[in-house]
Amino acid sequence: MSEVNCSVRHSTIETSDGVKLHAKIFEPEEEEEESSSEDNPAVVLVHPYSILGGCQRLLRGIASGLASSGYKAVTFDMRGVGKSTGKPSLTGSREIQDVIAVCQWTSLNLPAHRVLLVGSSAGAPIAGSAVDKVEQVVGYVSLGYPFGLMASILFGRHHKAILRSPKPKLFVMGTRDGFTSVGQLKNKLKSAAGRVETCLLEGVNHFEMEGPAYDAEMVNLILKFVSSL
Repeated sequence: MSEVNCSVRHSTIETSDGVKLHAKIFEPEEEEEESSSEDNPAVVLVHPYSILGGCQRLLRGIASGLASSGYKAVTFDMRGVGKSTGKPSLTGSREIQDVIAVCQWTSLNLPAHRVLLVGSSAGAPIAGSAVDKVEQVVGYVSLGYPFGLMASILFGRHHKAILRSPKPKLFVMGTRDGFTSVGQLKNKLKSAAGRVETCLLEGVNHFEMEGPAYDAEMVNLILKFVSSL
């Protein structure tokens, strides 16, 4: 999905511990923006695992698709990635501060003041740990949350935060996800608080869903969810 019907600007966002994050703000073109509601929450997107090459560029297609539909979207490189300073952590514990900083900046600097938080792959547990730490976050979308046993060695410490959050949640996953089985997902979500929705993509694996071929479908799912908030 190309960056059509949207404009992109860059910003630097500082975290509470002094890390400077490189962010991109995807906005509807002016004529689109005039017709879109400023009540639309801004969407903050959290990229996959930094240590395995995750970066904001992977979310460019989704962000531009959201902007083309009238929503402001923010992507950013977590600490130690691209132009962002600092060092990545193995378990994503320090990166929670990155997500909090970007959500707070977004709520202060973009007109909506409300934020939908979207995490992709390992970005999903990291984002989930930040959901209840920012009052302006009104909902959460997970794209391929790694709930499986092996992934939980790294990211298990994040699970409780999102499962206990009362805020509305949507979990999107392919039925052939190599990190989490459908059974593991359903078992985890049994204990989840508040409104919980799932969307299973038949026959799709984890990395397929992360790829550009599924950007349009991810955009549509996010738009449907955010419109219900």
